Amino acid sequence: MIDLKRILLVEDNPNDVELILTSLAENHLGNEVVVVRDGEEALDYLYRRGVFRLRMEGNPVVVLLDLKLPKIDGLEVLAELKANPALRMIPVVVLTSSREEPDLRQCYELSTNAYVVKPIDFQEFVEVIKHVGLFWAVVNQPPPGSSPITNRN
Repeated sequence: MIDLKRILLVEDNPNDVELILTSLAENHLGNEVVVVRDGEEALDYLYRRGVFRLRMEGNPVVVLLDLKLPKIDGLEVLAELKANPALRMIPVVVLTSSREEPDLRQCYELSTNAYVVKPIDFQEFVEVIKHVGLFWAVVNQPPPGSSPITNRN
């Protein structure tokens, strides 16, 4: 029996979503990856409201969060997540194309767990996602409240 851990991917770029999912799959990370396309959907998922009101209990093992999102941007999502006692322990990896120092500074001030700049080069992107996925979904011990998905293979 293998315990898989749920990952929440908050990304609006369909090409990046496909690349991230492919990279995780190619590196044999069989985790369930829930993809949401904007900050509002991310908060709905985390708070179990709207279309996610009936989702399985438990928090994701990690949130991979883009900063430039429609509706509610990634910084607002991060601020809300880290301000809520029920959600603040969920690890958040900011996965962004921004190298701007104000973004970096603000993310760490809001207690992000990691800030990863998406490489432009395809192979580098795949390698970065591989390392991020392996660390957060396999190596890292998740906080209490993260819900493993039991796979009976």
